[in-house]
Amino acid sequence: MTDYNGIKVFAPATVSNLGSGFDIIGFPIEEVGDTVTLRKSETPGLRIANITGYTGVPWLPEKNTASFAVMKMMEGRHLDHGFEMEIHKGVKPGSGVGSSASSSAAALVAANEWFGRPLTDLQLIGLAMESEALASGSRHADNVAPAIMGGVALVRSYDPLDVIRIEPPQELWVALLHPQIEIRTETSRKILPHSVALKDAICQWGNVAGLIAGLYSSDYELIGRSMQDVIIEPLRAELIPGYPELKAAALKAGALNCSISGSGPSVSAICRGSEQAKRVSRAMEEAYQPMEISYETYVSKVNNQGASVVETW
Repeated sequence: MTDYNGIKVFAPATVSNLGSGFDIIGFPIEEVGDTVTLRKSETPGLRIANITGYTGVPWLPEKNTASFAVMKMMEGRHLDHGFEMEIHKGVKPGSGVGSSASSSAAALVAANEWFGRPLTDLQLIGLAMESEALASGSRHADNVAPAIMGGVALVRSYDPLDVIRIEPPQELWVALLHPQIEIRTETSRKILPHSVALKDAICQWGNVAGLIAGLYSSDYELIGRSMQDVIIEPLRAELIPGYPELKAAALKAGALNCSISGSGPSVSAICRGSEQAKRVSRAMEEAYQPMEISYETYVSKVNNQGASVVETW
């Protein structure tokens, strides 16, 4: 165990699914994310001292994804001190870019660093999935894995957990538009089917395989045409006002493809290079302005680092 008095960790927001890769593919973006600070406390246990940024985040340690994750790491350890936690939410809850995952990833990396890095990334992802279940009712890793590992994360299996990190193509960028409405992950999962037609499953399997092949070979056109989602997107699109217009504008402006990030409402357009991403972002803004719904936009390269220590003392 290291002798810290405090540690601050940043974990990025994430784009997941990439169209056809529902619950199994994701990558982090740059600059936007959550920051978690752990401080040594003379009082045993863990207390949330402050939450800034966005509201609507649970203050009870057993209900908050960040504190819950650290409490799991504290189990079985004979500590002579407790922790105070501060959380700065740079990712709005219900945004579709991994708000709960950013918090839990930052908290787990902070605790793991504090305890001398006893856990592997895969073990941290497993703990973070328990926090995701707390937030959404399901144990999924397509946000927490890239938030922790950086690069493109492929969840090959959930039982047993098997996550593969893919080095992202150098020119892979994303233009994100986040309508300022909230879609809870738990709500968006309730509309999903429990079974799918065989022809749709075959189509989706082919697209996922093509997407992975495109990522490994930096074949941007293959990445784009493999992002077609015939199972999830048609259902979730109904939850996002103006989604057809956004997607059409992004494609017309040159995006490789455009899809719903996570459970929405954020919409992600995958692009080749920064200039194309900026052009697509402007087109998406122009398409969305008539909706009279406030929004935020982000243009980012794939974050290759993931969660990182900002400061220790």
